[in-house]
Amino acid sequence: MAESKKPTLHARPALERIRRIHQAVLAGECPTASGLAREMEVDRRTITRDITFMRDRWELPLEYSAQDGGFIYTAPVDTMPGAVITEGELFSVLIAEKSLQQYRGTVFERQLKRVFDKISDMMPESVTINLDDWGQSVTFRNTGIPKQNIDTFDILARGVIRQRQMEILYRKPGAKKAEKRIVDPHHLACIDGEWYLFAFDHKRRDIRVFKPTRMEEISMTGNTFKRRKSFSLEKHLSGAFGVFTGDTVFDVVIKFSPDIADYIREKKWHQSQKLKEINGGGVELRMELTSLVEIQRWVMGWSGEATVLQPPELVKAIREAGQTLAKGHT
Repeated sequence: MAESKKPTLHARPALERIRRIHQAVLAGECPTASGLAREMEVDRRTITRDITFMRDRWELPLEYSAQDGGFIYTAPVDTMPGAVITEGELFSVLIAEKSLQQYRGTVFERQLKRVFDKISDMMPESVTINLDDWGQSVTFRNTGIPKQNIDTFDILARGVIRQRQMEILYRKPGAKKAEKRIVDPHHLACIDGEWYLFAFDHKRRDIRVFKPTRMEEISMTGNTFKRRKSFSLEKHLSGAFGVFTGDTVFDVVIKFSPDIADYIREKKWHQSQKLKEINGGGVELRMELTSLVEIQRWVMGWSGEATVLQPPELVKAIREAGQTLAKGHT
């Protein structure tokens, strides 16, 4: 005699189940958890969790009525909260999806795809959108996109999340040879389109910044570590214009010509910034920074439309860099 098989329970998206529960209750069917479980081919406990979610998280007036023999709404309900997605909200989701294209080729691509698949499951059954119009409406474009190695990113992500110590062969800019470093990876951050690893360097005995693109080799040591409670990315970068930090605080003051003053007014360049309007339409930007490396490059990028007033160290560095630049273009 053939062995009987238990019926297969088919998993359905949570919102699909919740929508069916809502429709049945709203129609006055007074459904039971057991009946809904049989109908949707899921475990009774799954339906119970769905009902608890509807009642506790969405605050729907959903209660079991012994008199009616099933679940009812004890107050008027017009719509199901989680199923209402406005055009603006949908547009925001699509913008986010487009902006995340820069992470293709990294370990985050697979993770982000899973997130958007889950969002798709939560969407209403029918959403109308003209994809041709959408494709012609919004575009994200980046230049100088870093060449990321998917395997390196995979190891870094696992190291950060699982607190696994790593050994890396790292080549600093301008160096001819790479150097072996033992690090405790604390944080991965994308800053101005560039990825950086913030890790405790056992040789330097301090938090250091590493670029994944400069890692020639990377592997797990087999050891684990505990994140240092003293580390905070916000605190670590509080005095940085980008990622470079130091021990000295510089009071940086830069004057911008009227031709580019609007560009400066339109953005927040640093959390410490203060803007001051000056005669003729220009603007003065003041910041407190702990490194002058990145601000020097930024100032020179304005092609003479920005003038450093202080500190003297930055004024000197700009002057010398300008002389070198002029010599190379004679």
